[in-house]
Amino acid sequence: MKHIDKGIFGPWAVITGASSGIGKEFARQLAASGINLILVARRLSLLEEIGEALAKDYTIAYRAIALDLSQEGFLEKLTAATHDLDIGLVVSNAGAANPGLFLSSDPDMMHKTVRLSVLAHLDLAHHFGAKLVARKRGGIILLSGMGASQGVPYMANDSATRAYVLTLGETLHSELKQHHVHVTVLLPSPTYTPLFEQIGFDASSAPLRPMTTEQCVSEGLTALCDNRPSHVAGALYRMMNRLTPHSLFREMNGRMLHKVVMQKQRGAIT
Repeated sequence: MKHIDKGIFGPWAVITGASSGIGKEFARQLAASGINLILVARRLSLLEEIGEALAKDYTIAYRAIALDLSQEGFLEKLTAATHDLDIGLVVSNAGAANPGLFLSSDPDMMHKTVRLSVLAHLDLAHHFGAKLVARKRGGIILLSGMGASQGVPYMANDSATRAYVLTLGETLHSELKQHHVHVTVLLPSPTYTPLFEQIGFDASSAPLRPMTTEQCVSEGLTALCDNRPSHVAGALYRMMNRLTPHSLFREMNGRMLHKVVMQKQRGAIT
């Protein structure tokens, strides 16, 4: 677990998508470094449960804020709830994964995905980036995905949003480093989370064992401290990402996702 300097990245951190999976683990590891938490997700009861446990275990303060980041106006509510806090780190983690045939997908759902996985990252980076530049220290972690640079068939819209986040973060890394603000894009390799199960992957039959959230987050925080523009979690996955041609990557993932989509369709019919 990576220790974070709260003099740089504290005393408060905002974490979106904090109620489960990678976001929840970010909360745990940051709390272990003594950083106070602003936990953001839709389910307030889960956020309160997580916050109370971390406050007890690590003697930190927290605020739980129930927001749907796919809805317009979330930033105004978040700003009002945090205006009095000195925020040194933003972990923009909220996202969605909706595998399926592009032409059969609901346009309203795809628009909602874009609001959550593109516009929310944009709004958070713009608002809090200005505050971090003014304080001349701090950091932003944006969550993307391994399909960001290659695209993933049967997740066309989702992987396109990941590409936006990767480009946004890597360019902000260059713009903000002169102001002593670290910006890192974390690209999780397959990680065992509720989202992994939601997509329909079977961890027992996966070609490579999914990572733990603890390893994924620890690597992300290390990359932030080193001020890397982006980081693919997992040494083996980093090697695959470098060496696998984009066309082969798309073909491999397309076959895997096609199987998942067909299984879901058969399940819906029966």
